[in-house]
Amino acid sequence: MAFTGLDWIIMVVFFAIVLGIGWITMRTAGKNTTEFFLGGRNMPWWLLGVSMVATTFSADTPNLVTGMVRESGISKNWAWWAFLVTGMITVFIYSRLWRRSKVLTDLEFYEVRYSGKAAAFLRGFRALYLGIFFNCLIMGTVTLAAIKIGAVMFNLQPLHTVVITSVIVVVYSMLGGIKGVIWTDFFQFIIAMVGAFYAAYVAINQPEIGSLKVLLTHPNVAGKLDLIPDLSNPSILVSLFIIPLAVQWWSVWYPGSEPGGGGYIAQRMLAAKDEKNAVGATFFFNAAHYALRPWPWILVALASLILFPDLEAIRSAFPGISEQYIGDDLAYPVMMTLLGPGWLGLVVASLTAAFMSTISTHLNWGSSYIVHDFYARFVNTDASEKQKVFLARISTAILMIIAGTFALTFLENATQAFNILLLSGAGTGAIFLLRWYWWRINATTEIVGMAVGLLTALILVLLVPDDSISSAYLDGFSTKLLIATFVTSVAWILTALLTPPEPFETLKDFYKLTHPGGPGWRWLRIESDKRGVDIYESATWNVPGSLLQVLFGTVSIYCVLFVTGQIIYSNWKAAGWLTVVGAISIFITYRLWVHTESENE
Repeated sequence: MAFTGLDWIIMVVFFAIVLGIGWITMRTAGKNTTEFFLGGRNMPWWLLGVSMVATTFSADTPNLVTGMVRESGISKNWAWWAFLVTGMITVFIYSRLWRRSKVLTDLEFYEVRYSGKAAAFLRGFRALYLGIFFNCLIMGTVTLAAIKIGAVMFNLQPLHTVVITSVIVVVYSMLGGIKGVIWTDFFQFIIAMVGAFYAAYVAINQPEIGSLKVLLTHPNVAGKLDLIPDLSNPSILVSLFIIPLAVQWWSVWYPGSEPGGGGYIAQRMLAAKDEKNAVGATFFFNAAHYALRPWPWILVALASLILFPDLEAIRSAFPGISEQYIGDDLAYPVMMTLLGPGWLGLVVASLTAAFMSTISTHLNWGSSYIVHDFYARFVNTDASEKQKVFLARISTAILMIIAGTFALTFLENATQAFNILLLSGAGTGAIFLLRWYWWRINATTEIVGMAVGLLTALILVLLVPDDSISSAYLDGFSTKLLIATFVTSVAWILTALLTPPEPFETLKDFYKLTHPGGPGWRWLRIESDKRGVDIYESATWNVPGSLLQVLFGTVSIYCVLFVTGQIIYSNWKAAGWLTVVGAISIFITYRLWVHTESENE
């Protein structure tokens, strides 16, 4: 496979536009940390929503979906489709609360909600733990995908790929801050989606396939098409469908799908103009993330089962690729080698855009933790805005170096990293949901949950083989997920009940700032009346109505996702019914949202 002159022109123009955006936004980004990390808190919903989608459309995401489809069929995508429930809860309940909190990062929240040394420790430790270790692990998986793409499409050595892909994204992230990241995300998302759809078109029209009908009836594909796992196989049904929908969405902390919002999703909500824009951004993100993007990747994955039915076929076609990187997730970049001149440059640009949009967000997010929540909070409390912005730019480069090291030395495939991240956060998710609505949760609760969760994950990963705990109803990993969730949940619930709550003044100030309301704050309201303290709420308790919005919003997005699938399968009757249900759900969601907004005004 060789790049033509047209392909190189497309790539050069792409990089020039990206760097140009970074240069244009550099002046405002350097003013202060609020500009560098939140764009002045004045960003519109549509731009923030696209930025969220672009961030989660990383170079490893098509690889991850391809690996899932090839290994266990389309239904394995429930491992991440289930997070839609979490996303919709963030949209209709937590996005308003985050915007009201007025924090610069979600870690600053700890010293708003909690007090004392425990709150300070929690903020400082998680700034390094999440900002460096977890963040770089995520960026490492994205860089791993870039390594595989570089090896397949350009025969590049891993180190060369890491250096080439890192330089430009680091430069524009350092220059433009979050505003540069968000505007480049907008441009890159358009390129990435065009490339994804065209790649699917080319895959279906390969001589060995030729049409959707041939693709969907081919023996290699026939057993991979179920949208819901096989009801007759308890192990697959429970592991791939029931556990994600019943347990995983609320129990697991996963970047981009944090229960209650967090990380770069919270960063985008905090950057919004107001509460309405925060809600609109997160809703758009969830709709596009789950309903718009998956099918082009799925179709490429199915086509790859015909052209490269097993790993040996990939090895034979690309003998120069290191055995470390051979896996089913490699099939996506392998399929990209089938593209023709011009389009090849566009699709490579789209994969580069997917890589850069994700990495740039994680670099800015991680540096916000290092600068705002560690350096300015614990190392140099008198640091000037100029010093903090300078350190933010330096830490951006350092984080990229660490992420590249992870990709080159530790990681092998996208599914592996996905599983590690899920297990490490198992059991802690409910804390992030309830800390806004239950006065008993304190800083010690979060510390115990984090410590027990991490220790349990390490024991299960390092000492317990998956095969040793699998059963007829659960695979090994799902069993580990349940064990980790149970152990961690018991630990933090007991801690919340047995340790003293936060001081009255801390709880009162948090309640007056964010107005969460609800029965979980009944003690505070009673105590405030006893003390003659006014904690008047400007917003009504609307969680019950918001949960209805979550329900119908979730149904509407799932309907759009599966309507697309049924149209691809030519199941017109099912597509029709799903369209009707989806339309009704969208209408009800909108009416409930309008009613909630009128109550809050």
